[in-house]
Amino acid sequence: MQEAAHVLAIIGAGTAGRRFALACAAAGFDVILEDVMPANLRRAQDEYQSLQSRGKLTVALTVEEAVRRADIAIDFVPDELESKLEIFSLMDRMAPPRTIFCTPSEALSITDLASCVYRPDLCFALRGDLAGEGSVRILYPEKHSAEALSAVTSVFAALGRTPKTEPDPDVPMLMKNLVARP
Repeated sequence: MQEAAHVLAIIGAGTAGRRFALACAAAGFDVILEDVMPANLRRAQDEYQSLQSRGKLTVALTVEEAVRRADIAIDFVPDELESKLEIFSLMDRMAPPRTIFCTPSEALSITDLASCVYRPDLCFALRGDLAGEGSVRILYPEKHSAEALSAVTSVFAALGRTPKTEPDPDVPMLMKNLVARP
């Protein structure tokens, strides 16, 4: 893995995903944007045309096409357990083993999500307005790759953000279930 990832797959071109993809392309990253709604992809392409961009934005029609070359894949699916598990499972099957997974989530444990893929050390949760200003919190599971964490922080630093890394504060669901039993 390079010091800074150069190819980012963004899954979901709704408002947040599109804003983030365009910010990444403007910062010089090659971005592959995927969405199930063609209108969202067309809107992103139209907005990209009006940018002064150092990077490239391309669209993909499938998750597989989007993650095939990705150094980092970031999903922008709803912050619900079922949606996150489904996208993590798809990306895990289709992305190269080196691909890092990031997910914006204010509610879910990255430790839980990471336990459902074959690359738990390459999974990170993101908290905050990813395309905005200021700091972004990057949460990592107990067992994580320091090199992958560095690659994720370098993306946000290139966007002019202040990345703050911290361990996942959430008790994994398995532990919650064990503690909750009478």
